[in-house]
Amino acid sequence: MHGFVGKVLIADLSKKTYVIEDLNEKWASAFLGGPSLGARYLYDLMPAKTPWDAPESVLGFVTGPVNDTKSFMGGRYTVVSKSPVYDGFNDSNSGGNFGPFMKRAGFDAIFVKGISETPCYLYIDDGKVEFRDASNLWGKTTLDTEAALREEIGNNNFCAALIAPAGERLSHMAAVMNDGHRAAGRGGSGAVMGSKKLKAVVCRGTHKVTVEKPEDILEANKSWQKFADSPEGVRIGPWSAHGTASNYEFCVMISDAGIKNWGGQPADMPEHMVKPLTGEAMDAKYKVKKYACHSCPIACGAQYHIKEGVHDFKTERPEYETLGAFGSMLLNDDPISVNICNLLCNEYGFDTISMGGTIAWLMECYDNGLFTLAELDGIDLKWGNADAIVAMTKRICAYEGIGVVLHDATVKAADHFKRGHEYLGVASGIEIPHHCGRCNPAMARTFTYDPTPGRHVKGGRGAGLGFQPPEVKYVYEEWGAPDKAGVINAEYDNLSGFCHFAFLMAPGAKFKYLDAVFGREHTKEELDKLGLRSFAIRAAFNIREGITRKDYTISDRNIGKPPIVGGPLDQVTIPLEHITDQFFEAMGWHVDTGIPTKDFLEEIGGLECVMNDLYPVK
Repeated sequence: MHGFVGKVLIADLSKKTYVIEDLNEKWASAFLGGPSLGARYLYDLMPAKTPWDAPESVLGFVTGPVNDTKSFMGGRYTVVSKSPVYDGFNDSNSGGNFGPFMKRAGFDAIFVKGISETPCYLYIDDGKVEFRDASNLWGKTTLDTEAALREEIGNNNFCAALIAPAGERLSHMAAVMNDGHRAAGRGGSGAVMGSKKLKAVVCRGTHKVTVEKPEDILEANKSWQKFADSPEGVRIGPWSAHGTASNYEFCVMISDAGIKNWGGQPADMPEHMVKPLTGEAMDAKYKVKKYACHSCPIACGAQYHIKEGVHDFKTERPEYETLGAFGSMLLNDDPISVNICNLLCNEYGFDTISMGGTIAWLMECYDNGLFTLAELDGIDLKWGNADAIVAMTKRICAYEGIGVVLHDATVKAADHFKRGHEYLGVASGIEIPHHCGRCNPAMARTFTYDPTPGRHVKGGRGAGLGFQPPEVKYVYEEWGAPDKAGVINAEYDNLSGFCHFAFLMAPGAKFKYLDAVFGREHTKEELDKLGLRSFAIRAAFNIREGITRKDYTISDRNIGKPPIVGGPLDQVTIPLEHITDQFFEAMGWHVDTGIPTKDFLEEIGGLECVMNDLYPVK
């Protein structure tokens, strides 16, 4: 099949054995790749109710059909597993080069089960698979692990997906890292990898991905540049110049980004405090060069060299979510501390959203007298105390003192200490990203009821709705159809291997790439079914685990219960269940349970496994 290598690796770490299977072409056609194809394989490979850290638990690395096809912005891959945070389906994607290198190594997907007795890594070279000892790598941080692999392998032409100490210690905030500081960061995928004693998956090779019409891909790339130079493409400039950090100030000023652990408003983080953290301000002081993920013309990444006062270190420019997590959430206006925390999270393999959210939760607890200074290991964690923020981040990274309990983020910490639950800001247990559900009702619905909850790169009416005036975004009728359409669009990005920055392309451009790969035009009905099928298979995994609509939750404060007084969110409470009713009605699912109807499954097709489980023939 064009767009695919045609092979899937299934490795058993307990037995140190593996099988190489032909890609299931029926599944590939119905689900394409990413979280969609990953969920379909996990549905078969992983028995229902399997604990996330059991030998039978399966961890997957899945590419998309546009990976390594020269399609612009088509470099993302997905890590799939069961989440240790909420015991449901987890998918987290990352950019960089690992997805294309997986294909060059000879596989569209790699699935791992079992538990190794000692630390190991998978070495995959042009379809050849080896289980290698990783005892010398265990305990190393991200860049040190990559350096050790380069020395051991003796060739720089590889890419590794790996874990750092956070994953080794099974932190619920642990990410899978690649390309230095790119991260599949959310839901604890790094902990699943660590539970298997799997330090890394190393890929290299020379396999080629074929496409039916390569000339059409090249033409689409040329047309992208024409669009970028046009008046309609003017919005691309800030993203290319300053990355996701370019939008930070605006999002704080409208209360989209989290402020003071979701309990504050712009008056608590005024413009003079926000500006030093913007991409423009930090780039002018620290940027050394730009960099891009595979086959991306935007190049939203940047390398920093910070030489200021006693500080002299290199790092990556913090992303928007990281700025929210270590900036406005903590009332912190110090850019050096934000960069230090970003570097620590990347090196130790932590999700920055959850790390910043955990410190913000502890700050508010401390501010309200729930913890003493002694309980915080003497760290005076007051709002905006940059030194204390860095000290607490280091404490968690080092797995020392209070950092041991905080290692599993806010819900586990609140349960352990039996206090602070009223200050949580989570969706089904995972810390919420920085598109406030009170500023944007669309994100409240997505954070709560997506099968992979608490993610800003999942579908719905999208982050853009929050930038609309109140008379537009707070209209709660006729909600379902646009919400469903947004799900279809976002699912397409994820299952194809596109970055969500694909919204910066000319309208419809990303679909032309898929047409070129397969050599035929996809109808709107086909594309709609791809998106709906992807959402449904992820939801079906959760339903099989016993998770239905009643089990998805979000903290009251994140939907305005009670509402904030004053500022952009004055008296805003989101009627979450009302808009969710409309979403499930538009989907054609059972509204009360959030379970797909038999009619939906029959119409969409390709979901026989779900049909057999939900509606067995008697």
